[in-house]
Amino acid sequence: MKITEHINKAKGKTLFSFEIVPPLKGQNIQKLYDNIDPLMEFNPPFIDVTTSREERVYIKKEGGLLEQKVTRMRPGTVGICASLMHKYDIDPVPHVLCGGFTKEETEYVLVDCHYLGIENVMALRGDAMKHESYFIPQKEGNNYASNLVSQINDLNQGKYLHEIIETTYNSNFCIGVAGYPEKHLESPSMASDLRKLKEKVDAGADYIVTQMFFDNKKYFDFVKAAKEIGIDVPIIPGIKPIAIKRHLNILPQVFRLNLPDMLVNEVEKCVDNKAIRQVGIEWAIAQSKELKGAGVPVVHYYSMGKSDNIKAIASQVF
Repeated sequence: MKITEHINKAKGKTLFSFEIVPPLKGQNIQKLYDNIDPLMEFNPPFIDVTTSREERVYIKKEGGLLEQKVTRMRPGTVGICASLMHKYDIDPVPHVLCGGFTKEETEYVLVDCHYLGIENVMALRGDAMKHESYFIPQKEGNNYASNLVSQINDLNQGKYLHEIIETTYNSNFCIGVAGYPEKHLESPSMASDLRKLKEKVDAGADYIVTQMFFDNKKYFDFVKAAKEIGIDVPIIPGIKPIAIKRHLNILPQVFRLNLPDMLVNEVEKCVDNKAIRQVGIEWAIAQSKELKGAGVPVVHYYSMGKSDNIKAIASQVF
């Protein structure tokens, strides 16, 4: 079932969903199941599965020389989605990236998803590689998320690359995209960022999931501004609980977001990460309850492969 259909079927009830990260290459999928199992009692209608782009690794050779290799450390997104459908009878949402993929590789992934009966995809530009100061598009790939949305939408209309069509069956993907309540780190202004978001919706996006935020007012203002420029698709808030003290520095630096002073002060009072984790849980519970009370369609959690804090939050909200 499509995400938009899940939302319509809920008839105003706020749904619970979360995002998982594929295990590192060589690890067993059971560890992933162990983190998903405790969250199934909250009846998530869908689970997002992230995709990693290529990384550069350096292999030490004889004589102290280093050989550079390009690899993917967390492959298997489509396979994991298939396993989630089989094990949990749930709708998976694979992330599809511009960065690191050609348009042809993207088409292969989408065709595989269609074969498996996957009805939803999240279309993202992706981040720059670690050695890059800014995002550089893949040669023969999509430059922007709006281009990727257009390619997916074309496939929904039966338009394949190279105008080679071997089937009369079209895909019918429900397309999600990212939104930024505090603007994307590369955008010159909030207004500019909203215009880019509208381009994605105009290209065929069906719903939006926001980047994490810690002040609900940022989300409510973002939704209001989006509606004012004609964006009328569901906007799902994304929540991540603070878990360690380093998050006070890492999250603002990586995601260019602001942390409320009250949250910062509470974390700085903590004597260890266990106490910090509890502060993060309580803050996310308060956020979630307010969002649910406002009638948001879904509250989406960035679990980062851990479920204990997400379960503690969900048990107080859902």
